[in-house]
This record gives sequence, C-alpha cells and structure tokens, in this order.
Amino acid sequence: MSEPDITLYRLQACPFCERVVRKLNEYGLDYHSRFVEPMHSDRDVVKRLSGKRTVPAIVDENTGVTMSESANIVAYLERTYGEGEETAGGVA
Repeated sequence: MSEPDITLYRLQACPFCERVVRKLNEYGLDYHSRFVEPMHSDRDVVKRLSGKRTVPAIVDENTGVTMSESANIVAYLERTYGEGEETAGGVA
C-alpha cells in the first residue's frame, strides 16, 4: 500500500488542526499526520514547506499544493474534493 498523497502537519489538541482533520475525514481522504514541535520557533520543517511556522499546514501531492491556515485549507479541500458545495463566506 502506498503512502497517502496528503500530509497534514499539526499539533496535538489544536482546534484549528482538528477543523482540518474533520474536513479530511468528511471527504474520506487518506492523509498522513505529522505532529510538529510545540515550540513555534522549532517548527523548521513547516517553515521550509509553507514559508510559515504556523499549523495546520498541508502538502497535497495530487495537486502540488502546499498551504497553511485552517480556513484556507478547508476552503481548498471543499473546492478540490467536495462536490462543489460552497459554504456561506467560505467558512464552515
């Protein structure tokens, strides 16, 4: 079995990360969770990927997209994997 195409960089018990997890699960998407360092200044792996040290961040190998910020990620997942159902104002 191959690795999932989506990697989610997240923190344990992070409400913004959980919002993205709920959306990934809602669409039945396989993803790999990578838990990052709790200290903001230690998140070099996320900084190299997205240019920021904030989580959540995703890398989607299917589309070549790398992004951070939960609202942006949820909107991206809805556009890319949803059934074209936009939520009011793009916020779920």
